[in-house]
Amino acid sequence: MFKKVLIANRGEIALRILRACREMGIKTVAVHSKADVDAKHVRLADERVCIGPASAKDSYLNIPAILAAAEVTGADAVHPGYGFLAENANFAKVVEEHGMTFIGPTPEHIALMGDKIIGKQTVKALGIPVVPGSEGAVTTHKEALEVAHAMGYPVLIKATAGGGGKGMKVAYNDDELLDALDMARMEAKANFGNEEVLMEKYLRKPRHIEIQILADNYGNVVHLGERDCSIQRRHQKVWEEALSPVITPEQRQAIGGQCVDAMKKLGYRGLGTVEFLYEDGKFYFIEMNTRVQVEHPVTELVTGLDLVQQQIRVASGDPLGFTQKDIKFRGHAIECRINAENSETFMPSPGTISYYHVPGGFGVRVDSALYAGYRIPPYYDSLAAKLIVYGKDRADCMDRLRGALSEFIIGGIDTTLPLHRKLVDHPDMRSGDYNIHWLEKVFFGGDKK
Repeated sequence: MFKKVLIANRGEIALRILRACREMGIKTVAVHSKADVDAKHVRLADERVCIGPASAKDSYLNIPAILAAAEVTGADAVHPGYGFLAENANFAKVVEEHGMTFIGPTPEHIALMGDKIIGKQTVKALGIPVVPGSEGAVTTHKEALEVAHAMGYPVLIKATAGGGGKGMKVAYNDDELLDALDMARMEAKANFGNEEVLMEKYLRKPRHIEIQILADNYGNVVHLGERDCSIQRRHQKVWEEALSPVITPEQRQAIGGQCVDAMKKLGYRGLGTVEFLYEDGKFYFIEMNTRVQVEHPVTELVTGLDLVQQQIRVASGDPLGFTQKDIKFRGHAIECRINAENSETFMPSPGTISYYHVPGGFGVRVDSALYAGYRIPPYYDSLAAKLIVYGKDRADCMDRLRGALSEFIIGGIDTTLPLHRKLVDHPDMRSGDYNIHWLEKVFFGGDKK
């Protein structure tokens, strides 16, 4: 087992990793920018190293500075968390080249799944169903029109690199397609340094279903069920559940088994999430994330497994220690992402936390790095807290969530708590009758049910 882990991240995920390491008796190193000198994970870590100014490119994306911090402190492993360098194959490679362990998949698998075209081609060959679309990158108006006419409108254009909805556009006719293609390529170039885009059939009412995979170095692979992440705004997840209210045990076993078989053939190692669009009983692969997910806590609550600790154990060379038959799904869990944003305009709201009261009680968990007096800097992602609630079934979970949301108070800044308080009482949410377009249509469009 590792003796010291450097946490190459910030915020709630850095604190989550720190706590997992502490429970395992592993020392921690927190790297931080000058803007994060008072961050909670920095205060709690065994050692801390400032790696640069506030700008992410000069600190949390500064590979030489992070490597230097790891070498100076004698860390024998690096955990990247999510975001920043978590899916940077070059970072994983140089960490290994410097004699440390990268707590994640191999650099080869990160690179493979980091390119949406190659990733899609790979999983299709491994037996996973994919969304109909272009065979590769689309570069000209003529190519785009040919693909669109073959599939039929509407179509989705998206960047082959990156994610988070950037470089993603929908077109319903030829005129919209040409404009959308040019805009998607410009966004992709600006955000990811790669202007390549692909095209897929745009599904009208799909759900976003993802399968959590865990694999060790010895060919053992299991799936940990699905998460339903269909409540989204501008392709950004807002609310996640495990298990999905619309997936049957038979479907879970079938799609989970397909993902397990594919990862065994691939020789995959560590945590991974295979993401699908689900419509009319069919699954369509969209991408694979080769890291721990923001929404991993809901899976932890319904399986009883600590996914971050499992990540660390697998990376250290331990076998899984359990099989698919040992994994039991119990109850229901929901996660609300609480962002430091105005709940109506979604404008970022950095600032000082004047008051902070988290809910409690049986089945209530809050993952956050906030505290009263802490100043949220304006330089990074707006995720401020995650409220995760567990119940014996979905109805019980929703009732508990309503109570927890009513207790949660974050003073001094705007947050998306008001949005979640509306969501938990909406009849469509209570029934589970929603899709990935529902939130924008009902709350931010013309339909105000």
